[in-house]
Amino acid sequence: MREHPPTRGRDASHSGGPDDPAVKLLGGAERRHTRKRGFVPWEPKEGTKAVLAQINEVLEEYADYLPLTCRQVFYRLVGTHGYPKTEGDYARLCEILNRARRSKLIKMDAIRDDGGQSMGRPGWKSVDHFVHSVRRQATELRLDRTTGQPIRLAVFCEASGMVPQLAGVCEPFDITVTSSGGFESVTEKYRLAKDLAADDRPTEVLHIGDHDPSGTHLFLALAEDVSAFAQELGAPQVNFTRLAVTPEQIEQLGLETAPPKATDRRAFHGQTCQAEAIAPDELARILLEAIEARMDYRALRDVLQLERKARRELMKRLVR
Repeated sequence: MREHPPTRGRDASHSGGPDDPAVKLLGGAERRHTRKRGFVPWEPKEGTKAVLAQINEVLEEYADYLPLTCRQVFYRLVGTHGYPKTEGDYARLCEILNRARRSKLIKMDAIRDDGGQSMGRPGWKSVDHFVHSVRRQATELRLDRTTGQPIRLAVFCEASGMVPQLAGVCEPFDITVTSSGGFESVTEKYRLAKDLAADDRPTEVLHIGDHDPSGTHLFLALAEDVSAFAQELGAPQVNFTRLAVTPEQIEQLGLETAPPKATDRRAFHGQTCQAEAIAPDELARILLEAIEARMDYRALRDVLQLERKARRELMKRLVR
């Protein structure tokens, strides 16, 4: 496939005629307007400055849980600062966050709105570079911290943007966090079942998702399909636990809700609530308590002791 060079300059709203690569790519159509590209200065109006001040308060309060998704910022503003709770106001907030990040009023890495995936294999600059890297990795050698645990735990989250936050809770225990949004295909469900069947321990999947027709039916289909495949493949017991959002949590935590869409005919009663309505620190607490309730800490301490010993032994071998 022929590669098209990028358009030049910050503003791509006016093309350079029929020979312009962008015009050719669009089949001869000329774009009338696009947003400025890259970092762009911005002078927000007074009302927007007030919203930015509130956004920065949220980012400062939850600094330990960054990056936050746009939806998480939205619900914090709604609950704490009385920001309007409409989809139109959410779209306005997303635009404010976009412009604020492009103008460096908010750090780029404070907000997560990515959904892409990249694959590749890095190389080494030299032999010395490789040796230095190996020695550094030796000081961070990590044994499988799930060794000796009576059950295998896994965490699934419907919103991919929340995965890094949840991974921070799970990382000390070597529990994998996966976005379940892509598990609507039969192929992915079967792959998960095969993975579970390869372990000789029972598995419990802790699931975090929206309480709405889409989120609840996605969870049920995932649990029922994977469990059925895993049983056929000879896997030990597989259990799925809905960790959040539950109807009880909506009431106990006073979470923001909305009525379900009138056009959605799937079985569902009550108000809807998104997982991102739960404050990041509260969600971290819910997840950590669930893990700790299922953790064999004696087995974990044994692995950590062996891990420290293994690091010392490996460093001795590498310096010979």
